[in-house]
Amino acid sequence: MIRTAVPDDVPVLLDLIAELAEYEGAPHEAKATPAQLHEALFGPYPAAFAHVAVDDQTGEAVGMAVWFLNYSTWDGVHGIYLEDLYVRPAARGRGHGRALLRTLAGLCVERGYTRLQWWVLNWNEPAITFYRGLGAKPMSDWTVYRVDGDALAALGA
Repeated sequence: MIRTAVPDDVPVLLDLIAELAEYEGAPHEAKATPAQLHEALFGPYPAAFAHVAVDDQTGEAVGMAVWFLNYSTWDGVHGIYLEDLYVRPAARGRGHGRALLRTLAGLCVERGYTRLQWWVLNWNEPAITFYRGLGAKPMSDWTVYRVDGDALAALGA
């Protein structure tokens, strides 16, 4: 079962985010606090959204999709950028990841959005294989750039 996250999900979402960071070898980079996540998802001006995958038998949250809207100036409409997709290892292979992505794709279709996109680490072959199986294709002509830390402070000064 997939459902829209509610404020009471903040602690489990943070647990899932921490698990994802551990899986990606960067546990020290997951720094969001409960207050920050709550504000982003449920504050007066939500900038992010989340869905939770719940085990049908136990009712336990076993996965999540955290996303936000992006905008295509070429298409003239919004799209969904999937920031994090994560399903706990014990729950993988039971359709939760597919159901989360299907939910987001359904929102795109329902709202007239033209894109659902995300990044995946180059070494994450299981995820790449899974995504390709859904019809996703890599955007190999594009390179991701980021400014953060000292460089961001210097640029913004």
